[in-house]
Parts: sequence; C-alpha cells; structure tokens
Amino acid sequence: MCFKRQRLQDAQRIVIKVGTSTLTYETGKINFNCIDKLARIISDLSNQGKEVILVTSGAIGVGVDKLKLSERPKTIREKQAVAAVGQCELMHMYSKFFSEYGHIVAQILLTRDIMGDEKCRKNVVNTFETLLEKGIVPIVNENDSVSTVELKVGQKDTFSENDTLSAIVSKLIEADLLIILSDIDGFYDSDPRKNPDSRMLSVIDKITPEIEDCAEGAGTKRGTGGMVTKLSAAKIATGAGVDVVLTNGSHPEAILDILSGEQVGTLFIGSK
Repeated sequence: MCFKRQRLQDAQRIVIKVGTSTLTYETGKINFNCIDKLARIISDLSNQGKEVILVTSGAIGVGVDKLKLSERPKTIREKQAVAAVGQCELMHMYSKFFSEYGHIVAQILLTRDIMGDEKCRKNVVNTFETLLEKGIVPIVNENDSVSTVELKVGQKDTFSENDTLSAIVSKLIEADLLIILSDIDGFYDSDPRKNPDSRMLSVIDKITPEIEDCAEGAGTKRGTGGMVTKLSAAKIATGAGVDVVLTNGSHPEAILDILSGEQVGTLFIGSK
C-alpha cells in the first residue's frame, strides 16, 4: 500500500461525483446496475458512520431516455425542458434504490450565482450539515432547468459536467476526500485513446503547469467535462486541503478499494 494513500482510510466526509458516462451505457440508456451498486456502497459507508455526499450529472441524459428522444437537444430551452423531466426521474431512481438499503436521500440543486452569495452559501452549508447529522444522503446537481451557464457550449464559466460543482461542494463542506468517477482509469500524461504509450500517474503531489499541459485534448466519451475540467476541479479541491481521486466509474466497487488505501486511479494530494 502506498503510504500516501493510507490517509484515505481515515476519510470521514466524502464527496462522490458520478458523471453521465457512468450512469448511462454507450447506447444512452440508463445503467440501472451501476445506480444500484452506487446506492448499496454509499448506504454501506453511511452505516459505517461516514458522511457521503453524491454529486450527480445525468439529468439531460435521463430525460432524453425518458422522453425517448433520438438525440440530445441542441437549444438551451430544449435542454432545460428535458433536464426538468430527467432530474425528476433521476431523483426517483436514486430514492428507489437507496430506500432498498434503508436510506433516505435529499435533492440539492445549485446554480453558480448561489455559490457567489455569502448568505446563500451559508444556507447551503447549513442544509448539508443538517442532512448529514440526520443520516440523510444529499444528492447534488446543477439546476439545469434554470441555469444557462453549463448548457452553453464553450462557455468557460461552467460547472462542466459537475466536475467543478463537486469540487466547490467539497470545499464548502470541508470534505476529506473527493472521488470523481469517470470513464477513464485515471490521469494520464497524454490521451490514452490516441497514444497507446501513455502512462497513468498514480499520485500527483502538486498540479504544475506541466501537469496542466498533459490534460489538454484528453476527454471523456459521453459527458461534457473533459480532462481539463477534471484537473481544474482537482485544483480547486486540493487547494482547499481536500484529497481527490480520479478513477473509472464502470465498477463502483472501486470506491471501497480507494477507501481501503489500494492503488486505484490517480490520487491528487490535498494541500493541508
């Protein structure tokens, strides 16, 4: 066991971010097996006394499936309408699966303007704290139905598939660990889909300009958050003292391996 990963065994407050590429198959259909596993694992961690917050994407993807659309909507108004349907269905699924394991979930929808308002920010933190005290699992998403920021393609000021959102939540609630589940195994020194000789980095002590250069051009298949946004999220979280692990979400059991200190994915060390 890497000594730098031993600290993850003591993580008490954990944020888990799951993206569209984890929640859906390549066909665009919902991966119920994955959602069930997530619910079981998070419920088990809660039973151990750990505090877990789930940051989820997928409202638009689930909405597309629910409405049986042939493709994702292109205009903002269409995306918002589909997201409104999808968010309702997404929470219904989470509530159903978590209830099977004896746990209650709560929906928290955030927008960037809320995060910039000190009073609203305090209210959000108080809500998180109260839910966690009561043993309720907070499930967080950006409010796609009213926010135009994330839905604008190419917009820099974005939660970007909720990678940034998960980092901000981790910072706000002073989490010990942020786990980002994606469709890649970790952070590579070049795009593994283009370069077969690329190397995955096990531990990154500091996000340097050289590391940032490695992120250029690497992305994921079905989400909107590429490697640049994931690295940006890691930078926000680690800057607040939160450890971050980026790993493949196709096997949610990796969460337990990470918390056991096993060498899974890429660990970004939080600056304590």
